[in-house]
Amino acid sequence: MERIVHPIEQESFRRLRSRLDTSHFAPLTRAVVERVIHSAADLEYARDLVTDEESLVRGHAALHAGAPVVVDVEMVAAGITRRETVCRLKDAKSGAGLTRSAHAVRLAYEEVGPGALWVIGCAPTALEELLLLDARPALVIGLPVGFVGAVESKEALRASGLPAVSNVSEKGGSAVASAALNALLYHPPAPGAGVRPEENK
Repeated sequence: MERIVHPIEQESFRRLRSRLDTSHFAPLTRAVVERVIHSAADLEYARDLVTDEESLVRGHAALHAGAPVVVDVEMVAAGITRRETVCRLKDAKSGAGLTRSAHAVRLAYEEVGPGALWVIGCAPTALEELLLLDARPALVIGLPVGFVGAVESKEALRASGLPAVSNVSEKGGSAVASAALNALLYHPPAPGAGVRPEENK
């Protein structure tokens, strides 16, 4: 079913584009940048986000082919409007040298295995733990927020060479992480791409 865009959203994007020229971005990069900016009303994300169109293309294809989506917290899950997600934070426990968020990542990987899309918008330790696993993700949206560990975890994500969306600064959060994933969800798959029926509900 085609997504119906509310007039308020249409006007919001019109105003965004009147204040910022995004026409030079590649298609999926533009979709991600615009939706992140829209979610935060923060034009600085146009310079702060780090994306790679080729990685987005592969992640987009995996997403629309039914790859699992893993989130670090329920707030990220709540923002993803058209897809079921995996979040194991409620089952996780902290221990010596291990936060609940990191343990939740381990539990989620045991459940989904390689090839998932990971959306991390809250906990830097979740992103750090993901980088320790042989997760072979389709895409990592790594946008944790905070004054402690957020910048460093995103730097480590970029250094890892994994296909990713990240940003340079301390800002981020659940809303912008889910917005980046939604940008890929809302962008239609290429003709003939395999899409499971439940994805269009």
